[in-house]
Amino acid sequence: MIGKTVVITGATSGIGLEVAEDLARQGAALVLVGRDRQRGEAALARLRAAAPHASVDIRYADLSEMAEVRRLAADLLATVGRIDVLINNAGAIFDRHALTSDGLERTFALNHMAYFLLTELLLERLKQAPAARIVNVASEAHRGATLDFSDLTGRNGAKGRLAYSRSKLANILFTSELAQRLAGTSVTANCLHPGFVASRFGEPGNGWAMRLGIGLLKRLIAITPEEGAKTIVFLAASPEVGATTGGSEVAAVSGRYYAKCRAIEPSAAARDAATARRLWDESARIAGLTTDGGDRGMAAPAAAG
Repeated sequence: MIGKTVVITGATSGIGLEVAEDLARQGAALVLVGRDRQRGEAALARLRAAAPHASVDIRYADLSEMAEVRRLAADLLATVGRIDVLINNAGAIFDRHALTSDGLERTFALNHMAYFLLTELLLERLKQAPAARIVNVASEAHRGATLDFSDLTGRNGAKGRLAYSRSKLANILFTSELAQRLAGTSVTANCLHPGFVASRFGEPGNGWAMRLGIGLLKRLIAITPEEGAKTIVFLAASPEVGATTGGSEVAAVSGRYYAKCRAIEPSAAARDAATARRLWDESARIAGLTTDGGDRGMAAPAAAG
């Protein structure tokens, strides 16, 4: 990873922070994305202590708001010369139904639309790297879920486990369709289940019942953040999901779903190509993007500095 630039969302705690530390030790230049400045400063201090020679920077954004995703993308395009790896990791589960300022249920907004929109806005910059990778953190919670296109954005009351499982299904479908659209380029896209991790997941913004239930499960069956980070790091850095030809890395494995650093089959619903295409088109409409990735809702970003 020496000389490669990695953007990681949800990077100031939990598995995102563990991934950042591992990649920093491998020599990557990191751009963390977080929401809370206090945790962000603590994360920077930890990473700089763990890897003193690594380049580590941070940006702050509430990724449940599309205007914030656009602002973040414009900032990255203006200040980061090359992006080799984008890790879409930020996500949450909420026990109460609420809408963002865009009129989207907040689980759908944060867990799916932020992945979709940030990736689309950074895609041309990723294509400029010799062999870029997009890594989307999904979950085994997708199994049993289906998308309801009559209420895709969750306005009519989806919340909790239902909204979360649908959003994780959307992550896998998005990855599959993205990989198809990236065929023939130097960019790969893969997704993964990190495991049920003992982190802050399920705590912010929820009532005592959900916090208690998730907390009990964490005590009984959760793995450590270090364990949860392993598959993300594998997809971001391992030569096993790339190839080496003439001394340079080229795109190889793409569109797959991983757990414990192995490709596995997701649910039948997650393998439905027609659903993946429909989700893409609906997501582009919601975001104000044309189907070829053009943005009807944002002025052209500033040139990279």
